[in-house]
Amino acid sequence: MEAFDALMGGFAIALQPTTLMWGFVGCFVGTLVGVLPGIGPALTIALLLPLTYHVPATSMFVMFAGIYYGAAYGGSTTSILLNTPGESAAVVTALEGNKMARRGRAGQALATAAIGSFVAGTIGTLALTFFAPWVVEAALAFGPAEYFSLMVLSVVAVSAVLGNSMLRGLVALGLGLLLGMVGVDLQTGQPRFTFGRPELLDGIEVTVAAVGLFAVGEALYLAWQGRETKTGEVMKLSGSLWMSKQDWARSWKPWFRGAFFGFPIGAMPAGGAELPTLLSYYTEKKLSKHPEEFGHGAIEGVAGPEAANNAAAAGVLMPLLTLGIPTSATAAIMLSAFEGYGIQTGPQLFSQQGSLVWTLIASLYIGNVILLVLNLPLVSLWVKLLKIPPPWLYAGIIVISTAGVYGAGNSVFNVGLLFVFGLLGYIMRRFDFPAAPLIVGLILAPLGEQSMRQALTISQGEWSTFFTRPLSGGLMAVAALLLIVPPLWKQWRSRSVR
Repeated sequence: MEAFDALMGGFAIALQPTTLMWGFVGCFVGTLVGVLPGIGPALTIALLLPLTYHVPATSMFVMFAGIYYGAAYGGSTTSILLNTPGESAAVVTALEGNKMARRGRAGQALATAAIGSFVAGTIGTLALTFFAPWVVEAALAFGPAEYFSLMVLSVVAVSAVLGNSMLRGLVALGLGLLLGMVGVDLQTGQPRFTFGRPELLDGIEVTVAAVGLFAVGEALYLAWQGRETKTGEVMKLSGSLWMSKQDWARSWKPWFRGAFFGFPIGAMPAGGAELPTLLSYYTEKKLSKHPEEFGHGAIEGVAGPEAANNAAAAGVLMPLLTLGIPTSATAAIMLSAFEGYGIQTGPQLFSQQGSLVWTLIASLYIGNVILLVLNLPLVSLWVKLLKIPPPWLYAGIIVISTAGVYGAGNSVFNVGLLFVFGLLGYIMRRFDFPAAPLIVGLILAPLGEQSMRQALTISQGEWSTFFTRPLSGGLMAVAALLLIVPPLWKQWRSRSVR
């Protein structure tokens, strides 16, 4: 009942004209970046981070949530019409969606994707509303040792999940932890790794690092990649955008099944959206009364995975808001946005920033409705946007990034730092090193160090306190399993294949 009352308070703020306007802008921009190949929500939110210096926190996070949900919606358009998934989670949608488009059923594919996204997004948001307070209540028992163990779990989960190689993820994480040590030591007051530069005494600006890695670095990478790859043919829209009675009958069960795959897996520390979309696709293939259509444009193969993708987006917000664990690149950037406002995510977030959190959750319900209204009528506009020359996009991203970072602090040093991180982001992208663990390490390093020192002070220097306390020891055990199990599983699978 408390959660319901808090949610109603959130709706009261979310339905105010100003907040509603920010939500609408976020949904529109999110759908736009989901449609444009290569421009994802992580890059877009990173690009907008300099605005956090000028826009109230509630409005900003409502817009970010709209971008996040909107990109999940918009990604299906590119997958279906261009056979080019903007993100890895949209790969499965392309399998059947593009085949439907080639058979002249692009409108029906886009319709089932949009309605399925609405249904699954609403189910996921309902689960977030009523399960998040339980998670927070359990996490309020945390002390300094538990917080340190939680941060260890966070960095291990992120390095394990956000990359093809755990080793590369750990290297990126280690670099982030090292950069997080730059600045004044909170315990002794001594400067560390500043090389005599007064601009570094407060540490490296997370905003500058995030914009450099995700916006400038991604633009440089896409520009380099554009010399080697060509854009595919955009399928034309023909016929009605509405679904027949048979399409509805074949879609509604996959929508619900996809939602129940997506949310719980998205909420896991090592979840993400890729696994539930694959599970949904294979489930629909097994349960379908028309298995012969799979591979040739089965509507269930679009409805289920797209629903799973959007429910997972809601699931990813659960560990971010309740425990401070980002399980996707976009969540890592949102974590840096919280840092920009001086807000620490985790169990205390609901008590210290209750109005912000419940307004954010309420805006997800409203955003789902806005996105459903936006998506189908504007499909013809999104198709035209696919014809924008990529070099214009890359140049625009770099110009906006530079102007945003300079305008935020009027610092030429920060602009130089932006391009250093941009070059680093390009190199990491080029050699398949994930950037998100670096950002997470940069944010969590000072917080983790502070919690570790407090725990050791309380335990009089006994390191065993991190393993003997039940909650702390359990979190450390989960972190150890995340490090050990995936390589062993991969080795076992390779042996069984041989």
